[in-house]
Amino acid sequence: MAVYNSASDAANTAIRAFLTKVGEYYLGHSFNTGSGKGKAIWLSIRDDDFKGCCAYCGERNEKLQIEHILMFNRTEFGLHHPGNIVPCCKDCNRRERREDKSYCNWEQHLAKVCDRRGESSNNEARRKKICASIKKHNYPELNMNEKHAIRVIAGSLYENIKAESDKSLDLYKQLDSAFVQ
Repeated sequence: MAVYNSASDAANTAIRAFLTKVGEYYLGHSFNTGSGKGKAIWLSIRDDDFKGCCAYCGERNEKLQIEHILMFNRTEFGLHHPGNIVPCCKDCNRRERREDKSYCNWEQHLAKVCDRRGESSNNEARRKKICASIKKHNYPELNMNEKHAIRVIAGSLYENIKAESDKSLDLYKQLDSAFVQ
């Protein structure tokens, strides 16, 4: 349960819904990882491709979460697509940050996880396994124009949702003033 909900939260949810639809466009069908075919694909990635182990630390874990390799947000615009998900334990599903506080990409995150665990020698094998999953599940290689289009639409969607929230509050105040008070 959320402690506090903001217009930015709603805008970020709208962006994730958009990135889901774009991912499904390239996939050619729905990708609901909670049921049906999408869940079967997720379970195959988790259990067959990664043998029930976290893609980053390599530990077997019964409660693995879905991690989007390219972050599922308005920064990296990772699509919700089988080629963009790997199993991840709760500890590793907190993306490392750079010194400037921006998030690391998945390869930098993997290297930091391996280094922190004293397992730098496992970095390359885990990176290859993740790359193999991306390729196996045909994550679309978007060209610069496609990436730019997603970036523009996501940015517009984010700003529009935030603005609509403010406009709704203004409308509520007007109605409250006119009819309630």
